[in-house]
Amino acid sequence: MHPMVKPALRRGWRDLGTVQFGMTPAHAITLGPVDLATGSFLELLDGTRDVPLLREEARRMNLPDGHADRLVRRLGRAGLLDDTRDCSPAATALRERGGEALERLRPDLASLSLTTAEPGGALSRLAARRALRVRVLGAGRVGSVLAALLSGAGVGEVDVRDVGRVQPWDVAPGGLPSEAVGERREDAARAAVRRAAPDRPPRRTRHGRLSDPVPDVEPGLSLVVLAPRDEVAVHAPDPFLAEPLMISGTPHLYAGVVEGTGVVGPLVLPGRTGCAGCLQQHRTDEDPVWPRLITQWRSGRARRVGACDLTLATAVAGLASAHALSFLDGAEPAATGTRWEAALPALTWDARPIAPHPACGCGAKERRRGSTPARAGEKAEGEHSSTRGLPRATMAVQRPSAERRRETGVARPTGTWRAHV
Repeated sequence: MHPMVKPALRRGWRDLGTVQFGMTPAHAITLGPVDLATGSFLELLDGTRDVPLLREEARRMNLPDGHADRLVRRLGRAGLLDDTRDCSPAATALRERGGEALERLRPDLASLSLTTAEPGGALSRLAARRALRVRVLGAGRVGSVLAALLSGAGVGEVDVRDVGRVQPWDVAPGGLPSEAVGERREDAARAAVRRAAPDRPPRRTRHGRLSDPVPDVEPGLSLVVLAPRDEVAVHAPDPFLAEPLMISGTPHLYAGVVEGTGVVGPLVLPGRTGCAGCLQQHRTDEDPVWPRLITQWRSGRARRVGACDLTLATAVAGLASAHALSFLDGAEPAATGTRWEAALPALTWDARPIAPHPACGCGAKERRRGSTPARAGEKAEGEHSSTRGLPRATMAVQRPSAERRRETGVARPTGTWRAHV
């Protein structure tokens, strides 16, 4: 092991005997009391020395026997250490290959180090992204940018599906370029994905297998993102279209813009969280004429150009891709079972939880029976989600909970160690 204090966390001295790692409440931790010699020893934890060499350095600095080991253990338990040498085989291969691809992903690697407690976990997660398969349904202003962002963040295979040809209003920075106008949307979006990739991802052979020799089994889809260009499909997702995903148990995330309102979520975990069918049932409970309205909207002539502000579409694509990456990296983001909406001009992100509905055939309601009570911010059993009235929560007030910290494995030692918020 070659321990290194996570460089993503800025260090500052609160007083002569207390050092703080990190600036933001989500990740900041203080350590104290720290004497001058220990403070100098912290500078040696830069990933260039293994533990035996650190012990020798501690002896030269006249630190007590075992001090280096105790300090490394406590820093490790607090989630403050990283190790780019002791990691998974895939991560080791990625590090050894290095080059421009890894240089481009260095900010992403630093970000991942903040959400992984175990040393070497960040590089392992970054390497694991290469084996993931994501499909994006929709190649408009939202879908094309979202797909390119996922590819640029290191997801190995991002497949985009859509019909028709690129129109001038489909063009978006980071997505479909102006040169693509007139081309098939699907082809143009896939080209954008390839351009965004930090390196050449494993390509599929004629038989559907990855060209890299590592995986022996054809992987399934890790996630499907539904980013329709049609406004009605954004506002009222059709449960029938998601039925194959529900049957196969494929997680899927909704995103789009409808009438100047950005929508991210819900992230549907089939059988566990509310789905498009649950949303439709809740809306029918709250508004008896909802089925009549949605039938008219779906059967009416589609608008050629919808109200899709470029900056709002880009924000939706960015937020949706961040939620997608959080899920792909093993977390459970705020979009899980929740629909986030932000409308122009105020752009306040409001959360509208979608509870499993007893009349929906997804089975999530039955699975929740007898489970533990809902956490703060979640809908209780039998409570319906609202599409009107006051918002249930806003993104501006979200804070990492103690349970979330436990899920990521970040232990907060007692005594002189404390989370600084």
